[in-house]
Amino acid sequence: MTAMPKIRSAIYTRKSSEDGLEQNFNSLDAQFEACAAYVASQKQEGWVLAKDRFDDGGLSGGSLERPALQRLLTEIDAGRISMVVVYKIDRLTRSLADFARLVERFDAAGCSFVSVTQAFNTATSMGRLTLNVLLSFAQFEREVTAERIRDKIAASKKKGLWMGGIPPLGYDPHPDANVRELVINVGEARTVQTLFDLYDRHGSLASVEREAEGLGLRSKHHLFHSGREQGGGHLSRGQIHKILLNPVYLGKIRHKDKVWPGRHAAILNEDLWERVHLKLQQGARRRRGHTVGGTDQAILTGKFRDEVGDLLTPTHSTKSGKRHYYYVSNRLITGGPDPTGWRLPAPKLEAIIARLIADHLSAAAVERRLVAAPDLREGEDLMRTSQSLVQRLHQKDPDTLRAMLISGSIDPRRIALTLDQAELATALGIPAENLAPDLATIQSPVCLRRRGVEARLVIGDLQPHPDPVLMRTLRDAHHWARALREGTPLLTIARDTTHHDAFIRTRGQLAFLSPKIQIAIRDGTLPPEVTLKRMLRQPIPLDWITQERMFGL
Repeated sequence: MTAMPKIRSAIYTRKSSEDGLEQNFNSLDAQFEACAAYVASQKQEGWVLAKDRFDDGGLSGGSLERPALQRLLTEIDAGRISMVVVYKIDRLTRSLADFARLVERFDAAGCSFVSVTQAFNTATSMGRLTLNVLLSFAQFEREVTAERIRDKIAASKKKGLWMGGIPPLGYDPHPDANVRELVINVGEARTVQTLFDLYDRHGSLASVEREAEGLGLRSKHHLFHSGREQGGGHLSRGQIHKILLNPVYLGKIRHKDKVWPGRHAAILNEDLWERVHLKLQQGARRRRGHTVGGTDQAILTGKFRDEVGDLLTPTHSTKSGKRHYYYVSNRLITGGPDPTGWRLPAPKLEAIIARLIADHLSAAAVERRLVAAPDLREGEDLMRTSQSLVQRLHQKDPDTLRAMLISGSIDPRRIALTLDQAELATALGIPAENLAPDLATIQSPVCLRRRGVEARLVIGDLQPHPDPVLMRTLRDAHHWARALREGTPLLTIARDTTHHDAFIRTRGQLAFLSPKIQIAIRDGTLPPEVTLKRMLRQPIPLDWITQERMFGL
């Protein structure tokens, strides 16, 4: 007589809230006992109860990201579980989409599913039909419950109640958990007041961020019931902006786009709030980035991303009364220093992009690659319109470049551009469908030269460009070396040049570089990563061959 195969059964239990879980016999235990009794009743069918328990307490059925459920799925995939037993189907999931994925996974592993209070199992087609009907009602119940909760929150906030979550900087929850109100945290309230005063004085988030760091102001520190800690660190520009926009500091409660009078005390007065918000609105109306002739916004705004997908955002700095414009990785603005972030001089980057597009179109015109099927009868007209377009790009016409470029990306080795086919076809005077398929995409290799936080690009086959800092330092080094040979003391040279003698000694080494390296500095053919800072990082050897090897020549 053949032995009946064993059906190893696992019981899965779940409870949405944590209420009552601390009791000796809770809802999870009640579910487990009912399921265990059902498994025992099926002993004659070969059912055997698994040793492990799979309990998820305090977790919603709206998601499959539950620790015990994931453990159970791992056991099923390994073939160690062939039957899943639950008290009710909504203990496993309340989502039809999630249930479909679970059943598919069960089937692939040869596992079935049974609910002890609902007489069906997934081994039969009728069981599957019944299950889908029940799950539809379970999902409907979850959605109605969610709508009811949202309506309750909206109604409560309309009455000025605080509906939970991490309280904003400056406030703590009321000591009585039954009172839905905020109370002022005196120490944090002073921080909030200081941030508003700083913005009222400077009108600049960057200035507020710097001064807040200098004053040691910190973000909200919160300790969760689990013991996890959050906040208490540097106040970023984004956090400061969010604080300045929060009406809670006027004693109000916001719900989506509506603001209601709150039951908590205000930290700020109306006059300060109005002044700060007027300045914030004025700042928002100012165009970001640089202008050309005082009219045009930064050309590449919203078009370029770096290797991690971060937008290159236009910004500027002022030195000696002159503004310098850049495109920087957005994380440098919102998150502070990051060595992987890009900081590219804006005029040079725009000129490089315009030249890349112009050279690409010029080469395509010469090689008859502008259209998919070249027509000799239209060749002269097409060449003339393409030359006109290339000329406008070489002249750095901002409107032409802005219209041509849809998007671009850059990483340390490559730059890629996508052109607007409709604009390109219009500029060339041909239908868009006649364009060559690859005309709207451009890729070019990139070499990156960094100087501090700023980066300089050497792209494609652009002409060599001497490094002005290296050129100037090399020239000064020869002047100092000549003065030393003529018997001028080092201290005298330092005094006459208003430099420290150590400055003269370190940079004077460049006068003794090999002729090959000095010519490369003059011609701009040094490897892009060789900067003055790198040259002075360690003593320069006297041997010319060693020097050339050290600096990539």
